[in-house]
Amino acid sequence: MDPLHQFAIKPIFTVIIGGTDVSFSNSSLSMIAVVVMVFSLMTLGMRSRSLVPGRLQSLAEVLYEFIAKMVRDNAGHDAKPFFPFVFTLFMFILFGNLLGMIPGAFTFTSHIVVTFAMAAFVFLGVTLLAILKHGIKFATFFMPHGVPLWMAPILVPIEIVSYLSRPISLSVRLFANMMAGHTMLKVFAGFTILMMGSGTALGYVAGVVPVVINTALIGFEIGVALLQAYVFTILTCLYIKDALELH
Repeated sequence: MDPLHQFAIKPIFTVIIGGTDVSFSNSSLSMIAVVVMVFSLMTLGMRSRSLVPGRLQSLAEVLYEFIAKMVRDNAGHDAKPFFPFVFTLFMFILFGNLLGMIPGAFTFTSHIVVTFAMAAFVFLGVTLLAILKHGIKFATFFMPHGVPLWMAPILVPIEIVSYLSRPISLSVRLFANMMAGHTMLKVFAGFTILMMGSGTALGYVAGVVPVVINTALIGFEIGVALLQAYVFTILTCLYIKDALELH
């Protein structure tokens, strides 16, 4: 089977509004499932508010403190009002990545349209924040302090291109890592089926090799899922800091 078949978006029920296809798809279902899981974890985890936390409360508190520390350390004290957004972004990406590790589940973070939409929202948000906070002074972001004026014609275009490439790099990094990892898993799983499908003793023995590799890849992919959620979020914190401080 085509290893890319798992990334196909399939409509669950078709909805056409004004000639535009807004069908409810497997991607939509996965996103809703993630929202429900995150909401359930935080609601059930913090419902008891016990002095000695249980498992769910401990997990909820660890995630909360982890992101709170990330915002404080990387975006500064002034970024505290943006904590809910950063926390929501991290949890959505993290649970979306992990949901895709379940056989048969759809990995919506493996689609560039999803990751670019999130990255573009972050980019437009921090740019608007910088303009509202600093006004015309925002233009000095593209001319670092202390740089000779004669270098402006060279440096300013480079800084502008670098700034505009942020949503591209942010989205492609997440999309490419998730898509590549799931493709590798499917390829090695296919090797196992082909070898064991031969019906020979040698085929069964050889089929164990890709199973072992796939097991290791699953552990690696879980690590990548965690890392990519962290990278996306910490870069968002740094962009917020740039918008607040123009560094």
